[in-house]
Amino acid sequence: MDLQQFFQRCNPGATLNVANPSDKNFYIDFSSVRSGNLIREFMRPITFSDRNPTCQLFTGHIGCGKTTELLRLKSDLEAENYHVVYFESSQFLDMGDVDISDILLLIARKISESMKEAGLNIMPGYFKKLFQDINDLMASDVRLDKMEFTLGLAKITAKSKDSPTTRKKLRDYLESRTDNIIDAINEEVLIPVNEQLKTIDKKGLVVIVDNLDRIFNVIKTKRRTQPEYIFIDRGDQLQRLLCHLVYTIPLTLTFSNDAATLNSRFGVKPKTLGMIPIQSRDGEYDKKSISLLKQMILIRAFPDLSLKERFNQIEQLFENKKLFTRICIASGGHVRNLLGLVYSCLRKDDPPFTTEIYNEVIKEFRDDLVRKVEPHEWEMLKRVQEYQSVAGEKDYHTLLRSMFVFEYQDKDGVWYGVNPLLKGAKQLSK
Repeated sequence: MDLQQFFQRCNPGATLNVANPSDKNFYIDFSSVRSGNLIREFMRPITFSDRNPTCQLFTGHIGCGKTTELLRLKSDLEAENYHVVYFESSQFLDMGDVDISDILLLIARKISESMKEAGLNIMPGYFKKLFQDINDLMASDVRLDKMEFTLGLAKITAKSKDSPTTRKKLRDYLESRTDNIIDAINEEVLIPVNEQLKTIDKKGLVVIVDNLDRIFNVIKTKRRTQPEYIFIDRGDQLQRLLCHLVYTIPLTLTFSNDAATLNSRFGVKPKTLGMIPIQSRDGEYDKKSISLLKQMILIRAFPDLSLKERFNQIEQLFENKKLFTRICIASGGHVRNLLGLVYSCLRKDDPPFTTEIYNEVIKEFRDDLVRKVEPHEWEMLKRVQEYQSVAGEKDYHTLLRSMFVFEYQDKDGVWYGVNPLLKGAKQLSK
């Protein structure tokens, strides 16, 4: 085992991109224990659309593997000869303050950059006039003189993220022009792009906007939270672009009182990437799920061995097989949590990890979570532990956003479990 490589592969902040041969080998397909094959469910509306635009929504716990799955979707669509533009919105937007115009201009920017890389050029006339108007409005804040389309959009989105004052001025100007901007993106960007893609035998354009599930749950307007404002109040504008779209959305929206309105706005229900079900509702451990979680760690340690040979090497990682099972269970079936637990063990000592190392790491993670739980939330957690349900929209957001509670799915529907790292807290046993 190459210890340095194993350490790097267990970094919970790293994301697998199956398009890279070096990453592809470490991808574990959990679809057999999750809620179906979501990649196939995303691809079929696109591939069966006959060039008609589609819009789909994707959600799940932060850190449960959505980005890895979206990158796999990108790779599979490219194999089917689609041109795919994927980007992480959090790199370009202030997630505490997002508006529709920010998202639309960012999408236009990323499409333009991707087309330029592919050797395809677009020259939208509307945006030349828009840039000039912004120049006149913003004075010295944003200068777009003689700037071509892609660089102009890049400068606007970058300045908007960095400066709240500039962002407000731009929004005040752009808000009344949102419909015109959408029409211009469609007529002067997307229609020409789709025509040019046909000339190089591409089946169509797909835009995947990742990390919008991370926008802050702050009050935006009229007591509406930012996610509600973006996806429910203004969702009809997000889905008007003439290309295939996939947006990530906050998990709490699926539990919102306006969930039906959300579905109506986009014409489709969000797809949820479920947690790995390490146990059933009645508490029985799921051997297949735990085995797949073990594979995720073993393949990072022993990539050159066969599956059977890897399982024969468990005691090179943990002092016994039961300890390996315990750390998988402690993760709650949350992919990033499991990587984080193993990564923390590696920071303390070389494998094989002892019970003492395991206990130290679990205590650190538990103490960190316990410090975040408000006194009144312990009663909420006790109710979740007893009834495996969440009482209301506000409770749902608090408990899931903080990862105090995980959402699971089985053939009977959705149920909830307290994060296993909290189960040992004395506050739950009082």
